[in-house]
Amino acid sequence: MIGITDIASYVPAASVSNLDRAAIAGKAPDFITDKIGFTRVARKAPAEDTSDLCVRAFEALLAKRPLEREAIDCLIVCTQNPDDHGLPHTSAVVHAKLGLGQGVAAFDISLGCSGFVYGLSIATAFMQAQGLRRGLLFTADPYSKVLAPEDYDTELLFGDAAAVTYLTDAPVYRALKSRFASDGKLRHSIQVSSESGKLSMLGSNVFKFTMTVVPEQIEACLKDNSLSKGEVDLYLFHQGSKFIVDNLGRKLGLLPEQAPFEAAELGNTVSSTLPLMLERRITDGPKRILLSGFGVGLSWATTVLERA
Repeated sequence: MIGITDIASYVPAASVSNLDRAAIAGKAPDFITDKIGFTRVARKAPAEDTSDLCVRAFEALLAKRPLEREAIDCLIVCTQNPDDHGLPHTSAVVHAKLGLGQGVAAFDISLGCSGFVYGLSIATAFMQAQGLRRGLLFTADPYSKVLAPEDYDTELLFGDAAAVTYLTDAPVYRALKSRFASDGKLRHSIQVSSESGKLSMLGSNVFKFTMTVVPEQIEACLKDNSLSKGEVDLYLFHQGSKFIVDNLGRKLGLLPEQAPFEAAELGNTVSSTLPLMLERRITDGPKRILLSGFGVGLSWATTVLERA
């Protein structure tokens, strides 16, 4: 059984204070702290590319545990902001930068906020089907590449970071049954303009979708796994904003400590929000954790992790 053995991350040292620019953005300080929740957003260096963020996350993994590079047999990168124009695939660039051997399956997944849950399912199924034993699932989506500097509806939200999830046949957590869904008719709610190359977002669409179909999927995933809400110890939701996380928790009847908001000094790091939260719980985390990612696509995905 393939599952999660460890997680490491890289958050750039540079960041931008949203409180410092609240006035110029036309936002009250309490809007920053209580609604979007991001007092700072992480920013990569101009010279750093998506593959570089992945490499730094891998270096953090090496600092936590010794790894034999020749033992790695699978490498997946989840991103919608790849190196250059996405050709070659970013996983090939990361493969070269890590100095891995030729006997490694390497490919990209183009997904955003739901990407970690999707990626976890894809990676575990692929590795199990092919008899692979050591895999790396990278999430790295530096939205600073596509943010319009004065569009504060997006500039105040998104931060840059990367995570690498080490998947092996001796896991700490394994994923139970998962649920996946899509609504391409609402794809325009979060998109990059083909003309400007910059991101735009219809926040009201995203909030409505989060408060309706996402709770339904979470309830269905619990039912699929024959679990009650009380049998899940922790609920980790995509950190789209504090307002979204808080209201989703209330919608499901959860206490704030059951569904925490933990990205105040990072921003919305897209597919990396869930592994960033999970990283600190690998060593002594609870028995069961529900993960739910939702956003660009529109796409949403939910799974339950259980200690192996």
